[in-house]
Amino acid sequence: MRIRLLSLAAMMMLLAAPVLAADAAKSDVKGLYLLTDYPAVTVQPGTTSTISLRLRNYGMAPERLALSVAGVPAGWKATLLGGGQPVAAAMPATDDSVALDLRLDVPKEAAMGTTTLTVSAEGASGTRVSLPIAVSLAKDLPAKLSLQTDLPQLRGASNSNFEYTLTIKNDSGKKLLVSLAANAPQNFDTSFTEAYGTQQLTAIPVDAGKTKDVKLKVTPPSTADAGTYPVTVRVAAEGAEATTKVELTITGEPKLELSGRQGLLSAQATAGKESTIPITVSNTGTAPAENVKLSGTAPSGWKISFDPKVIDRIAPNERKEVQATIQPPEKAIAGDYATTITAASRGETGSANFRITVTTSTMWGIAGVGIIGVALLILVGAVVRFGRR
Repeated sequence: MRIRLLSLAAMMMLLAAPVLAADAAKSDVKGLYLLTDYPAVTVQPGTTSTISLRLRNYGMAPERLALSVAGVPAGWKATLLGGGQPVAAAMPATDDSVALDLRLDVPKEAAMGTTTLTVSAEGASGTRVSLPIAVSLAKDLPAKLSLQTDLPQLRGASNSNFEYTLTIKNDSGKKLLVSLAANAPQNFDTSFTEAYGTQQLTAIPVDAGKTKDVKLKVTPPSTADAGTYPVTVRVAAEGAEATTKVELTITGEPKLELSGRQGLLSAQATAGKESTIPITVSNTGTAPAENVKLSGTAPSGWKISFDPKVIDRIAPNERKEVQATIQPPEKAIAGDYATTITAASRGETGSANFRITVTTSTMWGIAGVGIIGVALLILVGAVVRFGRR
């Protein structure tokens, strides 16, 4: 047992050795550092450029550090920003960093060439760190585009239009005609318009260093199933391109259809009597239909009711049968009449027109024959009586 415990301890020490070595290596780094991903950049005269910096504190006590930029040519403007605002000092916590930006405004008449700017941070204790950044000027820069959207995920029914606002940024030194394209699932319709317009676009001009908003409208087919669908948006100009992805989530929705049994849309009824007609309610949509209420519109004086009056639930591709009871008035004239039956579920409705053929009661027929017979007897008696005169 003791040998097993010793073996287990040895294995744990071997496994922990890389972690301990990494911690030891990390502890060897100590001091204050100014860092940037790109210490040599190229900008265009007459433009504003931003260089991202980090002031990093490794294992030192926090200290207020004054910030400065040296070597700025005449006419240039160099501003250090923190959180989007101009700053003159920073104080990174121990083993933490502060994000900074160096914004350069270069005049149009600036001479071509390379200038070295030195960013420094200095504390009252004598701590000082500097970072040289080489800035080269060039009249023509390669085309550069970026594309982003604030709301990349939208949700709605299959009959909805999904609209995304996209921001195109031209980081080039000249105006670009930017082409627009979207790759959507099959049978999905896509179109681009200006942010505040309706004219469809395939390309849009964007000035140098400027941004422009466009709208992407995605229309899914009415038969689209519930689910999440990706759309890839691409912008391109003069060899530069940028892409982004958006998503639309289609929620299922019910679709109600009505018919008679075996698809018949006609029935017979007798004046003054109740007649029962079987009605089939089908859900051909992609979501359950809940609390489906039945109603009917019939000619004046007619009575119509349903059993049941409400169907609790109809699943997709399911059908339920209800009994519609129709009673024409006693004095209804024989013939064909139109009756509309409707099913409704939370804004979704379906209806069908039924032709009801009304026949009169046999009692009225017998009574009619009797009246005609009495009339004939009276007529014959009158002829016999007055004919002899």
